[in-house]
This record gives sequence, structure tokens and C-alpha cells, in this order.
Amino acid sequence: MRLARILAVCLLAGLAGCAVAPAGPRPAAVGFGALPGWQADKLSEAMPALRQTCGRIAALGPQAQLGGANGAPALARADSAASWGPVCAAAATTPDGDDAAARALLEKYLEPHELSPGPDSQALFTGYYEPISSGARHRGGVFQTPLHRRPGTLTQIVAAPHPRPGTRARPARVAATRVRAVPDRAAIVSGALRGRGLELAWLADPIDAFFLQIQGSGRITLPDGGEMRVGYAGANGKPYMAIGKILLDRGEITREDMSMQAIRAWLNAHPDQAAKLMNSNPSYVYFREVMDVSPDQGAVGAFGVPLTPGRSLAVDRAFIPMGVPVFIATADPLDNTAYQRLLLAQDTGGAIKGAVRADIFYGWGPQAEARAGKMQGTGKAWVLLPRAQPLL
Repeated sequence: MRLARILAVCLLAGLAGCAVAPAGPRPAAVGFGALPGWQADKLSEAMPALRQTCGRIAALGPQAQLGGANGAPALARADSAASWGPVCAAAATTPDGDDAAARALLEKYLEPHELSPGPDSQALFTGYYEPISSGARHRGGVFQTPLHRRPGTLTQIVAAPHPRPGTRARPARVAATRVRAVPDRAAIVSGALRGRGLELAWLADPIDAFFLQIQGSGRITLPDGGEMRVGYAGANGKPYMAIGKILLDRGEITREDMSMQAIRAWLNAHPDQAAKLMNSNPSYVYFREVMDVSPDQGAVGAFGVPLTPGRSLAVDRAFIPMGVPVFIATADPLDNTAYQRLLLAQDTGGAIKGAVRADIFYGWGPQAEARAGKMQGTGKAWVLLPRAQPLL
């Protein structure tokens, strides 16, 4: 899994509406005329993401399996990397910025299949982004909250204690070893990893560090004006506890007002309680520095390619093959206008389970944060699968 990035709203809040969607897809082949907004979408904007997918498929080789084995036969066929050869060859020669050419390419080589069709069946969409935080490579001044590299071993084997003087113990007991439990968030925040040289960077705000762990990747603005990119490197294996659910249960935030922004506002307004609430989630994420991605590209997703804002999607690869184009129809979380566009399945997520669950990558910066933090919408989704024979 790429970014541990776990659902900003769903996992923070534990909302009932974010429960696992129905697992069994019932995809039905339809015409492109059934896709609302298909003619209006600027499809040329999705072509760079498609070419990145094609490059990754080529690197994996024709025998690679892309996922979708738990889906219907049509989805399982798209699992084969070789099935994407014709569309990828055509995508390589499609002119940049030409929406009509992109539309013609997609309609010739691909066929849309609606996931779980029916008037009462809806897909669930959420959002994620790359936080931008203020930090430094070395501790000092306001920068006192560490991000940690993944320990070389996540468990520690220590010798069993010797028997007390004057007591007898069986030799096997003396020679035994035991596994010391991996520290939880509270222990790590209190210094359980101190002295091991695992500090990757230092942030000015512990709340920023907490939300960065929720997203699993982000950007750190350094004192000299430079930027450091960090990505998911593992976790301590402890179960995730949604702090938003705690606030809901306590009546601190209403279900109608629940969002990532509402949770952050509560933490900022209650500095005497914030650390205890955050530590009620024992899960802790480790990071690595990301060096090979340009500033205008998103974090690297589970499929191994940089994510494209507004064109990359996290899915459950048990049902949706990696790299497959997915057309979605939902609403913008800020103004409720129609959000109908083509995205590429290039990522996965811990809370993305089922064939009709997806997480939209919004990018980075204030607008991305605003949308990702509030996105929890229903709608429809169609996967675009390779045709048996391209249309003439």
C-alpha cells in the first residue's frame, strides 16, 4: 500500500457512511452516451496519467497481473497487462491538449461498464491530498515534533530477566527470550524511539504531524525556502482509532459538521486536551524522504507512478485492476456542482474496500485540503475496459 494514507474523513471520524461498500460488483456494459458529462470532460487532461499507467504496465511486463481477480469476468480480463497494449500504443501518439483526439482514442479501444448498476445503488467517494507543513531537517527553535524513519526491526527481542538472588529457575527459563511490544503512539510521542537516530524531520506543529500521518505523504516547507517530500514507509502495526468518532460520541462535533477541518479546529481550540486525544489512536506511521518526484507531481501511489491531481483515484485492487480508467459522477464537496470526469486507478488505501469505493486525489495546497477534508459523496462509477476488438 502506498501512502498509508488512510481516509481523512472516514478513518478520522469513523463515520457510519464510510462503511465498506457492497463487495460484489455487477458491472454492466453500456455506451459512452450513458456517462453523464462524458462529452464535457477535458479528456486530454487525463492523458498524461494514462501514459504514466501505460509506462508502468510496460515496465511490469505482459505477464503482470493488475488486480480485479475478485470482480466479474470483465474486470478479471482487464487484470492482464497484455490486454492494455493497443490502447497504450495509441495513447503514445495522441496529440497533447486535443480533447477530441483523446475521446476518439478512448471510445475506440475501451468500453464502459457501470459498477453495481441500479437506481438505488451508489458508489461512495472520499478524498485525500498531500499536506504542506512547516518543518526542518534538524531539531531547533519551534521545530520540536519529529517524523520518524521506519525502525530496522519493528519488534525488539530482549533477554528474559535473570532470577532473583536466592531463587531457583529452570535453565530453559533463564535462557528464554521474549518479544518486547512495539510502542504505540503515546509511547513514541513520549520518546520511545529517542536515541536511535530515526528522526527524519522536525515539524513546528504536532497537529500537522498527526494529519500528515493520516494522509501518509506530504511536503515540508524548510526554513531556507526549500521543500522536502516525505512518503509512507510503514507503521507500528497498532489498530487505528478514529479520533473523530470519539468527538462524535462525546458530542463535541455533530455528524452534520464532521470533517477533517472540524477535527483540526477542535484540536487547535483545546490545546490542553489535543495530545491526549491524538494519543488515543495507537497507530503511528513512519516516513521516508521522497527524492525522485518533481514538484509538479503528486506523491507516488501504490501502482508506482506519481499521482495526478483530479485524475488519480485510489481503489480496491481486489475488484478494480490497477491502472484502469474510471469515470465517476458525483458532486464537488465545496459547491455541490457536478463532478464528472475520467480518473485513473493508480492507488489503494486502507479504508478503500469493495468495488464501489474510491478515494479522489486532489493534489496539495489549500484548495486540495479544503476539498479532500470535506469530500464524502455518493454517485456512480464506470470502469473503461479493453474491447475484444477496437471499433473501426
